[in-house]
Amino acid sequence: MPSMDGGGVEKNLIIISNYLSNHGNKIVLITFNNKFNKFFSKRIKIINFSLFQKSRCSKYFKYAICCFLLIKELSKKDNCVILSFQANIYSLIISKLLRKKIIIRSNSSPSGWTKNFLKNFIFRFMFKKADHIIVNSKDFQKELNKKFNVKSNLIYNPLNKIEIKKKSNEKYNFPFFNDKKSLKLINIARFTDQKDHLTLLKSFREINKKINVKLLIIGYGVNESLIKNFIKQNNLNKKIIVVDFTNNPFRYLIKSDALILTSKFEGLPNVILEALVLKKIVISTNCPTGPSEILNNGKFGTLFKIGDYKKLNKIIYEINQNKIKFKKKAILGYKSLNRFDYNFNCKQYHKLLLKII
Repeated sequence: MPSMDGGGVEKNLIIISNYLSNHGNKIVLITFNNKFNKFFSKRIKIINFSLFQKSRCSKYFKYAICCFLLIKELSKKDNCVILSFQANIYSLIISKLLRKKIIIRSNSSPSGWTKNFLKNFIFRFMFKKADHIIVNSKDFQKELNKKFNVKSNLIYNPLNKIEIKKKSNEKYNFPFFNDKKSLKLINIARFTDQKDHLTLLKSFREINKKINVKLLIIGYGVNESLIKNFIKQNNLNKKIIVVDFTNNPFRYLIKSDALILTSKFEGLPNVILEALVLKKIVISTNCPTGPSEILNNGKFGTLFKIGDYKKLNKIIYEINQNKIKFKKKAILGYKSLNRFDYNFNCKQYHKLLLKII
């Protein structure tokens, strides 16, 4: 996993790696930065690149360095399997050159990253070289299998409900959400084009004229200045707060009324699952893939078209008028979470590894 930024993929990597290491597997993690090392089991050997830790390096520089480290590590081992969470094509090439088994995990809908004919051709050719491909939602599986003519394995994201509830109860003073009369909204996502924060901000600008509402945005990324400039230019500083990435967003989530996700594409967004664990109202784009599957086509939350900030505006207004109606959906969603069970889905990773070791 060359480039770790603190998103849902990283969260799944931590959960799965720790589970596998705690069940007798020798795990070596190769990643560029060391900032997430503390979240991994001490049983895991972690290889970082010691130079440039405080410098901003491009994604492809991180890929190149970590591929070199992967080759170096594989040359020392005979019986091993590569489990690739990122840079899958590069990992596949290395696995074939060194004759190693490989399982790749594709993290988001192909509709978001295969616009290019050449890229499509490369992925279609290379994905067939994997021993196994893991995806995390049914629609994602159908889309990927059809597009690249492969047979992937569906394993849902392991959801640790106990840990989420525990972290949400951590005492934390956050006066911004103390106003009982306001509708409290939260968005937790990386600041990238994929997450489409502009749709959220445009909608908030309009709804703020009609009702008493507040918005907390948690994350970080390349679009941070764009988000903050929009807030400043529209005089929304008292109504919107931007908080940097945190390892415990649940202490904020528990204080909110509703989670909003405005993504253009996903795989299976963890943040929706986490909101349902805390029985929070969920509003999400009906993007490929994941939200509709988690929310059962709108029975457990509310879906709207990608980029339709006017529809989002109406949904927020309706929630403010009738929270109880939407809260009932969230409670039904909470009751549906067994399919994302932590132990069951972690075991699926273990079983897949045992097949090819």
